[in-house]
Amino acid sequence: MTMCEAMAKRHTTRAPSSLAPFGLRSRRNATSPGNVTRLLHLIVGFFLVAGHTASATPCQFDTQGEGRVAAIVDPRSVRLDDGREIRLTGIEATSTTKQALTSLLTGRDVALRSADDTPDRYGRQGAILFIGESDTSVQAALLAQGDALVSGEIADKDCAAALMGAEAEARRQKKGNWADPSAIKNAESSDDILSGIGRFMVVEGKVLSVRQAGAVTYLNFGRNWTRGFAVTISKRTLPAFESAGITLKSLENRRVRVRGWVEGTAGPRIDVRLLGQVELLGANEPIGVRP
Repeated sequence: MTMCEAMAKRHTTRAPSSLAPFGLRSRRNATSPGNVTRLLHLIVGFFLVAGHTASATPCQFDTQGEGRVAAIVDPRSVRLDDGREIRLTGIEATSTTKQALTSLLTGRDVALRSADDTPDRYGRQGAILFIGESDTSVQAALLAQGDALVSGEIADKDCAAALMGAEAEARRQKKGNWADPSAIKNAESSDDILSGIGRFMVVEGKVLSVRQAGAVTYLNFGRNWTRGFAVTISKRTLPAFESAGITLKSLENRRVRVRGWVEGTAGPRIDVRLLGQVELLGANEPIGVRP
């Protein structure tokens, strides 16, 4: 008896109930070549479906409670009927976020998921929100509509990838915020970026040089280091890049997309504190709204 035939016989005689709908109950002719092939295809298909189901619901952290949304406090915070204030983690707001949250959440029952329920210094509990039994988070829904931006603060790789994917799809379809051609700033247009001081922005461009000054590394996007756009990365952030196999010097002459709060006086700066704030782009990708 071949290994395949042995597997077929074993699964036919003791088929788990989850495989029963695939027609594996019959013992007659179970080891015929046709049935063996068919059985193996079904087994493989079952595990592929199971694997897909497991990976299709990212951001499923520990449940940190439930509640009904009583009010929208601001574009990233809601108040539940028990008085708790919840901050939506993983996103930054756009001009349409609060209105979208109002439509999505007012009066709805939500589940809170996160790795930690410790309130921030303002007493807000950070969480990924899910409406009812939905497997799609509120954050992902906002991003898919173009009504929010990925903040880069989610450390879990699967969850971060899901949020980035939702944002990328909205960019492809030019939904919401991405309908504006200036939604992504060109790193060469430092004056345009500087006009957004105090705002969360997405900037793309080519890193012309990487320089270190004390405990800070500068990714310079302009030839004039004083006035051009630059990204600053402190020494304490380096381990995150190193763990991902990225040396900052290797970013020289690479095209990147960076997101964060714009600051600076003479030249605009974004301080990168999280690995998720930086994305590597293809060398020939043009500046503009795209995935």
